[in-house]
Amino acid sequence: DIDVDFDDYGRDSVIEYVINQYGADKVSQIITFGKLGAKSSIRDVARVMGVELSLSNRIAKMVPEGPKVTLDDAMRNKDFEELYNSNPDVKKVVDIARTLDGNVRSTGVHACGVIIGKEDLSNYVPMARAKDSILPLVQYEGSIVEKAGLLKMDFLGLKTLSIIKDALDLIKERYNKSIDIDTISLEDEKTYKLYQKGETIGTFQFESEGMRSWLKKLKPTHIEDLIAMNALFRPGPMGFIPNFIARKHGIEKVEYPHKLAEQVLQDTYGIMIYQEQIMLLSQRLANFTKGKADELRKAMGKKKMDIIDRLRGEFIEGSKTNGIEKALANEIYDTMAKFGEYGFNKSHSAAYTVLAYQTAWLKANYPAEYMAAVLGHNLNDLKKVTFYISECRRMGIAVLGPDVNESSLKFSVNKEYQIRFGLAALKNVGESAAQSIIDERNANGIYTDVNDFFKRNNFRNVNKRALESLAMGGSFDNLNSHRAQFFQTDMDGVVFLEKMIKHASQMQEKMNSQQASLFGEMEDATFPVMELPDCPRWNLDDKLVRELDVAGFYISGHPLDEFSNEVTHFSTHQIQEIADGLEVMKVGTDL
Repeated sequence: DIDVDFDDYGRDSVIEYVINQYGADKVSQIITFGKLGAKSSIRDVARVMGVELSLSNRIAKMVPEGPKVTLDDAMRNKDFEELYNSNPDVKKVVDIARTLDGNVRSTGVHACGVIIGKEDLSNYVPMARAKDSILPLVQYEGSIVEKAGLLKMDFLGLKTLSIIKDALDLIKERYNKSIDIDTISLEDEKTYKLYQKGETIGTFQFESEGMRSWLKKLKPTHIEDLIAMNALFRPGPMGFIPNFIARKHGIEKVEYPHKLAEQVLQDTYGIMIYQEQIMLLSQRLANFTKGKADELRKAMGKKKMDIIDRLRGEFIEGSKTNGIEKALANEIYDTMAKFGEYGFNKSHSAAYTVLAYQTAWLKANYPAEYMAAVLGHNLNDLKKVTFYISECRRMGIAVLGPDVNESSLKFSVNKEYQIRFGLAALKNVGESAAQSIIDERNANGIYTDVNDFFKRNNFRNVNKRALESLAMGGSFDNLNSHRAQFFQTDMDGVVFLEKMIKHASQMQEKMNSQQASLFGEMEDATFPVMELPDCPRWNLDDKLVRELDVAGFYISGHPLDEFSNEVTHFSTHQIQEIADGLEVMKVGTDL
């Protein structure tokens, strides 16, 4: 079972490559089974039996919450049992539901699992077809497929890789500079300053409030510090973070269980953090083979006490040959077992930390381009977008709304070092309409005013709904117009935007059907200018409501902006800190 991360854009190409490389008959996706739970069994049976909805809901609500709760568990509830015994309809529903509980209700396709075999997969496992999959499906779930001896690979789409790719594209566009992100320096001073100040919002793995508070205390100076922090910031080893920081800064003495352990534990200041350290210690101290060291790692990670107890004797005997007394060997083994329960795989932590470092490097060296890419990949999450816009403002980077003369398809960075909202990100606009507007702008210059925009654009590509969204989002604000004008109605109740579309369409038809005169010259078709209506502008609240509708977040400001002074001067914590967990904040105050 191998997991591989790809950027979101490239995942389909990888699956296509695998099919071409190994053959369509040797590659498949994996089936998933949706099972009936205790509550859903009751509701389904009650519906078929025609039981009143109120009674059905009453029975279901008495079933305890939890993914693995069965109706047998519910029967242990006294109130449930009384209802079951006193009401024959309830008894009948529950009895039938108990036979269905846990059975397969539906099938689906595993989101990222792909099976690859040496021969036609139907020789090994039963296959099926699914309407929502280009590949056949193995009719076994993932864990069983592995037992059948087939290779299961998870092709995961990792948003961070897509963010990095977009940021590099923006850098290329702005500076005409191609950066190979895999060859950047891992000793960049700007990047470590960013970590030391805890300014890691928007970066991979290190952006939570708890993590940022620890980074300010750790003041990392090397990639090893970050790898260790990434591995320590989890339930269990988190309690050792204060010791790790104190030892790094010389506040606490670095101690090793034995001089032979110093080389293994040097990077982590004598604290066992990684599974690889457990393996290396068993090899160095007790002369374990690599195979036996891996067996010990697995046993400690999965708390297999029979194997741990069996290998203890071998560890003590091996340690004796290196001059380590039995009592000390026992003590070291106990410490290894304790860390082994939640020890992290260093290779995993290192790979993800290097990826995290790349995002921090981009934020430190190309902040506007990086934050534009981050915003572009979080459009569907209002809270995150608002959070990242606040971070942009803290960094002194303005985030501007869409503009038909400056926006690209996605978020971009303009000449003034400001982030500009992308046209295609607006609701109802879409990529083809946005591209059509941009292509016309690139071919024939910027739009001089609203009439010029309508004169030059094709309404088959840019339809009425797209134009409404563009207007509501403020895309025409820099064309001597304001948003309310597009939605102003005349005496006949006709909206100005509709009149403008009709007028422009008629003019375009006339220009396209010009007839040659008797003298062989083309008649000069003019485009009469339509005057924009005189009406009051929308107030801020009106703008914000419509921006939220078409963009998914507030562009011109925030409904709470009028309370900014109170928030700045009287609040002590942010809601996000509570979301990250008060325990993390509490631990973070120990040093």
